[in-house]
Formats: sequence, C-alpha cells, structure tokens
Amino acid sequence: MSSFIQSVDDRTRLAGTNRLEVLMFGLGTDSNTGRNEIYGINVFKVREVMHIPEITSAPDMPNSIEGMVSLRGIMVPVINLPDYCGIQTEETPNILMVTEYNKHVQGFLVHSVDTIKRLNWSDVKVPPSMLVNQMHGLVTAVAEIEEGRMVMIMDVEKVLADTASFYEDDSIFDGIYQHTGDRVTILFADDSSVARSQITKTLDKMGINHIGLTNGAEAWKKLSDLAAQAELNSREVSDIIQFVLTDVEMPEMDGYVLTQKIKSDPRFKNIPVIMHSSLSANQSLGKGVGADTYVPKFAPQELSAAIKDLINAKNIR
Repeated sequence: MSSFIQSVDDRTRLAGTNRLEVLMFGLGTDSNTGRNEIYGINVFKVREVMHIPEITSAPDMPNSIEGMVSLRGIMVPVINLPDYCGIQTEETPNILMVTEYNKHVQGFLVHSVDTIKRLNWSDVKVPPSMLVNQMHGLVTAVAEIEEGRMVMIMDVEKVLADTASFYEDDSIFDGIYQHTGDRVTILFADDSSVARSQITKTLDKMGINHIGLTNGAEAWKKLSDLAAQAELNSREVSDIIQFVLTDVEMPEMDGYVLTQKIKSDPRFKNIPVIMHSSLSANQSLGKGVGADTYVPKFAPQELSAAIKDLINAKNIR
C-alpha cells in the first residue's frame, strides 16, 4: 500500500496551478441506505497507508476513538471514521490511514483505499447546503471524478475537533496581542468551519475587524468588489482592508492562486497576505507564490504575533 504515497517532490509543483491530489477512500456500505460513498483527503496530509496494526485500548477514550497504535515508537490515536460518520455497516475496517495535521499525527480506520486522483480546484465545488446539513459540516467540497461518481472532500479538522477536542483549549488565547490603535480589518478565507470559528475568535480577542469567506473564489470576488468601491470613492482599497489571511486548500480557487492574483494586481500592492495552513510543507510553497508570511493553523499566539509584526511594519497606530 505504500505505493499509494509517492514522493512529495512532484506535488510541490502543483503550487500555484490550482490543482491538488486526493487519496480516495471508502467507509463501507451503509446498511440503511445501501450506499458506499467515496471520500477524499489531500495526499500531502497522508503519511502512510497500512493494514491495521494491533490497537491498544484504554478506558474513557473519546467517542469514535478505538485506541492507540505504536508507530516507530510514537503512540498515535486511532479514529474509527465509519463510526464517527454514523455509517451502519457490517463490514470491518481493515486499513489505517496515518495522517498529519498541524503537527498532530493520527490514524483513521477506513474500509478501502481507492487511488490518487489529480483534481483542479476549479472543478471542486462547495457542497450543497442539504449535503452540508446531512453530513453535519463534515464535507467541505465535492467533485465529479468521472461520470456518475462523486468524491467528497472531508474536513479532517472537524473530525479532530469533535473526537479529540484538539482545538477547545481556551488557554491558547491567553496573552495574545490586542490592538488598541486605528481600525484594522482583515479579510480571511477558509473552507473549514472549525478553522473559521477559531480565526474569528482570535481576531475578536485581538480587537481586529474581519470579513470571513469560505474559499478563494469568494475572497477574490469580495476583494474585487471592494477595489471597485474604493475607486468610486477615490480611495485605496488598502484603506478598507489592511491584510488578507488565506487557507491553502479551498474549493474553486485555492490559496496559492488567490495569493498570486492579489500580488499581480496593482490595486492590492499595499495589502500583505498571510498564508494559514495545517501543512508545514506549505510554508516555502506559500512564499514562492508571494505570501508575505506563513502561520500554522490553530496557533492563535503565532497568528496574533504575525499580525502584530505586519501592523508595526505598516506603521498602523
């Protein structure tokens, strides 16, 4: 199964092309609906795919966490994805996907791993509200991979928030920079509801105004509208928006392309772009497309420090 995960070198060339590679997997046939949906996860976030090693159970484990496995001396929590998704199936998961998100390593039990599919983000769409409600926000994007087959991109950050409470410790906001000077507004884009919630909480605690959007295409449209509004009033758009904070993986337009478009448009020459990602590999890639700084996700202290540095650099009082 290691053949599924190729060298990362080839994938770094996808930066700025509005494309991604998705590892597709299944969670078994739901005995209630008879459906076997196809899910997807960015290959960048997958460390290994293997047969399930021995799982060590422990008392008082959170819901849907089967236990822990030891991988090269590191204890990794194992999350039963079919169970978490509420899929009633008589099949037993037999594959472990080991993933890494923002320095957290965890395993996901799944029933099958299909193949790697290269997708264009412009073909990856925001899911209809009915599906969002049905899946309780678990799916952030959908794409047609071939006639009659759809893949649903899973919001793994939500899985981790719900099963392991990774992002519920309010102490991570203690002592963050609080802006008391002139009005500052940040436009941010992220397709994960969990990430948007924490960004909002961070900016609120900092005293920073914000405009939140769910993907790069929405962010670009909003920026273009604000630029047109500024021109009508003989102003600079940087008088309205001081900074842009963008995720990398987003349907329709990813953060790389959004950053490139901002940096190539003279209307936005005075607006720094902060790239915000759960993938450490994106730091150098983000700078390669023009991002002014990089901040890991779910790190309010680092985000506030980066914003403070940019505020000081722009001499905002």
